[in-house]
Amino acid sequence: MAQPTVPVMPQARAKGSITLSPDHSSRECYRMDYLEEFPVLFIDDELHSDTAEGRASREIVKELKEEDFPVIEALTARDGVHAILSHPHVCCVIIDWDLTPEPADGMLTAADLITLIRERNPKVPIFLNTEKLAISAIPLSVISRIDGYIWKLEDTPAFIAGHVKRAAKNYLSDVLPPFFRGLMDYVEDYRYSWHTPGHMGGVAFLKNAAGRIFYKFFGENTLRADLSVSVPELGSLLEHSGVVGEAERKAAEVFGADRTYFVTGGTSAANKIVWLGTVTPGDLVLVDRNCHASVMHAIIMTGAIPVYLIPARNDYGIIGPIRSSEFRPEVIAEKIRRCPLVEGPASQPVRLATITNSTYDGICYSTGWIEERLRDVVAYLHFDEAWSAYARFHPLYAGRFGMRRSTDPADPTVFATQSTHKVLAAFSQGSMLHVRQGRGAVDHARFNEAFMMFTSTSPQYTIIASLDVATKMMSGHSGKFLVEEALEEAIVFRKKMVAVAEEIRMNPLPDEKYWWFTVWQPDCIMGQETETNDHLLQEDAGCWLLNPDEAWHGFDGIEERYAMLDPVKVTILTPGVGVGGGMEERGIPAAIVTKYLRESGIVVEKTGYYSFLVLFTLGITKGKSGTLLAELFRFKALYDGNSPLEEVFPDLVRRYPARYGGLGLAEICGEMHEFLRSESITEVVRNVYSRLPEQVMTPAEAYLRLVRGEVTQVPVSSLEGRTVAVMVVPYPPGIPVIMPGERCGPETRAIVDYLGILQEFDTRFPGFESEVHGVDVVMEDGQRVYYVYCVAE
Repeated sequence: MAQPTVPVMPQARAKGSITLSPDHSSRECYRMDYLEEFPVLFIDDELHSDTAEGRASREIVKELKEEDFPVIEALTARDGVHAILSHPHVCCVIIDWDLTPEPADGMLTAADLITLIRERNPKVPIFLNTEKLAISAIPLSVISRIDGYIWKLEDTPAFIAGHVKRAAKNYLSDVLPPFFRGLMDYVEDYRYSWHTPGHMGGVAFLKNAAGRIFYKFFGENTLRADLSVSVPELGSLLEHSGVVGEAERKAAEVFGADRTYFVTGGTSAANKIVWLGTVTPGDLVLVDRNCHASVMHAIIMTGAIPVYLIPARNDYGIIGPIRSSEFRPEVIAEKIRRCPLVEGPASQPVRLATITNSTYDGICYSTGWIEERLRDVVAYLHFDEAWSAYARFHPLYAGRFGMRRSTDPADPTVFATQSTHKVLAAFSQGSMLHVRQGRGAVDHARFNEAFMMFTSTSPQYTIIASLDVATKMMSGHSGKFLVEEALEEAIVFRKKMVAVAEEIRMNPLPDEKYWWFTVWQPDCIMGQETETNDHLLQEDAGCWLLNPDEAWHGFDGIEERYAMLDPVKVTILTPGVGVGGGMEERGIPAAIVTKYLRESGIVVEKTGYYSFLVLFTLGITKGKSGTLLAELFRFKALYDGNSPLEEVFPDLVRRYPARYGGLGLAEICGEMHEFLRSESITEVVRNVYSRLPEQVMTPAEAYLRLVRGEVTQVPVSSLEGRTVAVMVVPYPPGIPVIMPGERCGPETRAIVDYLGILQEFDTRFPGFESEVHGVDVVMEDGQRVYYVYCVAE
């Protein structure tokens, strides 16, 4: 007999579960089945004392535990602080007003604890444990921040526990955001489903061995929450109705937008929605050449004519900001005049400008500065903020995000597309598209047609729920402190790296062992004895500015306060590149370091030739950064001892024994560095992006030729003079070196040379092959040869 699609009867409720109300139209309908996850924090220095007050406190704790509330006990103010930091999900806090300050705690008082808690969570219930006669001595600043009092020697423990329980339930009833609350309610109703998806709440997976493993791995709730648009209680993402519409409206409020759209196809889809909703064939657009491939795809899809804004690059190949001079009206006008694809440039308006903020390497712009310069140039301004969705929530980033306040109706309409899943807490592919209305305001009904083009009629509800929860996590005071923790960890790591370098410098070592990894950052970031304290580094953006008179960043053409480095994006530099960009005799290519880290369980975000990027996001912990530091130490020891590759990279040696057998770690680093040095890779990479190829046809026209088969494959050695039909994107750095419809000539020969170097590198160092999108790799006589589709002549 076939199994039913869902259980006929509800499952037994978990211990401690509470049903507040069966009425699903009420906010109190949420059924808290997870009470055991939310403890009560009891801070009382007499909890373990053999006194009347100590015994009364223990009785209250006993009553709470019998009500299935876990209790965290803290005997000092400092213990209370640690408990709050490690258990931010407490549902109630009880503090003894007569808590004795101790020198070891820094003389923290109950009032100090209340201030700290309220800075982190303005809503969690706080009760003061005191005497009635003592209330008159409690300052108004404290009274206004608490929810009530406990008279533990006058009321019964059961009464006090009930009072706490009621407050905790009321608090928890408002914890969940609208869509996730509705999704949980629907899933827990155990309804028979006669609609898609076909697995029917996961039951279909139970009919097969592989399916059962799948079911067990992901769990019942994940599969039961995979629902269909046929569920009216959850509204429609395409129509932005019901609780999903409510969730989007709440996100707009939290992220400072006039309107927010939940996007389940990642920021790749969000970027295309912006473009398809604003740009038409033949429109002129300004595009950051340092943009994501999805923006380049949008250029193809819309048939737009791109005019590029050129970013700076330094000697490490780190992508800097667009030079401020690129935004001058006269410079933009000259770019348009010189664009061979523009007819009648004097009368051609610019429809949209797209800027990457922050860049992949963590450079944030002054968005107000950019808006001011483009105010009379474009009607629509799009900031691709895939990597900086958190910027609004901390004062360090003030004025460096798209959804900043604007009261000038002459400002352009601003879009900000954010990868919530990358840097906040959401499922992969969960992104948001924010709109701030300005000149050329967006009409929702028309814009939604573009939204529907890139949104499935069967969206993944768990992605939507994760976006809803991410919004709730960033609302109120919570957002600031979540970002603050990431900043703290990043700054501690940065300073520790500097301190380690100083310690190595002070210790007597042979010349060949006198090295350490450095961090790309302002000179004011010192070690543990720095005059720049942690608080200043966390709060003052001036510490992180790319000032024009400072050499550390390596970029020219930077205006004062125009751009800053995001502290949570940490670029670690490996030896090999000297001051001024010249390559040193000895070096350690970053690809070898990050391969070692990857095989040690540490995956970095991006690897350059002599640099790699690590992200300190909301999910960072002290253990993670400590592990990274330990593995860097271990790599140094292995390198200094020239450890055999059979021990460092055993899989690599097994796969390519003839190439790597018998070599040591220092030897392969030396070989790879010598190749890159002989090819002057730092100079080549800088030249590749300093001048753009010739525009022969629009990207859309080149793509049409590709689809029609009016193309031929050309080896990169013969690429000069040919018009390419695809986007060629080497990783690192993940930025196109050539776009569809462009042609390399003698002035841009560096692009052809660069691709040739990558091709040769892949042949010489198997296992470390370059990732280049847009090329086909063919083995010819034992050599890797790159082929690129070009328009047929």
